[in-house]
Amino acid sequence: MKLLEDRIRKDGVVKAGNVLKVDSFLNHQMDVPFFNEMGKEFKRLFEGTPINKILTIEASGIGIAIIAGLHFQVPVVFAKKSRSSNISDQVYHTIIHSYTHNCDNDVVVSKQYLHADDHLLIIDDFLANGCALEGLIDIAHQAGATVEGIGIAVEKGFQSGGDRLRSQGYRVESLAIVERMDPISGTIEFRSSER
Repeated sequence: MKLLEDRIRKDGVVKAGNVLKVDSFLNHQMDVPFFNEMGKEFKRLFEGTPINKILTIEASGIGIAIIAGLHFQVPVVFAKKSRSSNISDQVYHTIIHSYTHNCDNDVVVSKQYLHADDHLLIIDDFLANGCALEGLIDIAHQAGATVEGIGIAVEKGFQSGGDRLRSQGYRVESLAIVERMDPISGTIEFRSSER
């Protein structure tokens, strides 16, 4: 998605340790009209796929997933990183390692909201090592749901997550795939895509 690549070039900041900061428009302050364009693109990419629910994880995936949910006209379920008092004990849970925060999270989704007849589109803001997505796939499998696809805003193509998920047979559609980035020069190179 050239629109996203251009926005990353304009507002993204490359930091040491393979960190790409896009918090001015994507995962801290959210540019809602821009999210709408991403939601339209996810709808276009997955047109004809029998999606009846979107699954994401708190917190940064929620905004993108909600806008995508509007375009698909389906509910959005988000996995919680902590169990609050208003969630029953009937949950699917998995452990997900956070690359960004370097910690493990016990992630839960109420069994009330995921079922065997669900056809899921998993949405997230970033794909690097793929740990969050593997955790969401685990939760989907616990529910007996079908993962129809994975929609990612920004994939770090130089890390292993995307390749590993694709090799397992999952359809992964990333709106922008960063091939290389240099914290010294601030340059970002994207993988070319023909869609």
